[in-house]
Amino acid sequence: MSKKPETLKKNSDFRRVYTRGTSYVTEYIVMYVYHHHERNRRIGFSVSKKIGKAVIRNRIRRVFKEVYRLSEYKLIDGIDLVLIARKNITGADYSQIRDSIYLLYKKAGILREGFKLCLK
Repeated sequence: MSKKPETLKKNSDFRRVYTRGTSYVTEYIVMYVYHHHERNRRIGFSVSKKIGKAVIRNRIRRVFKEVYRLSEYKLIDGIDLVLIARKNITGADYSQIRDSIYLLYKKAGILREGFKLCLK
């Protein structure tokens, strides 16, 4: 069994990423990336109540976690990420969300050398 990813939990951690990080946008997701000098990589997820009821928000959060889990070894160390769901994500399926996140990884340039992500 693999270990759980290190997550951002405190509001101050999220604020640091929002203010000091860089944002990248796709149709379904906004991603903030903050580079730091530590060896770890942390991730946070934000799904607003404007997106929908708890069942929908939790489904989106689970998809975010799964896509990250399957691709985290391809990402560089020393970054904090925040994935924010946008309103029209409710109509997207798993593969559309996955491709959107992969596109954001490429835009941000946070892939390790030699790794590529397959976009369909």
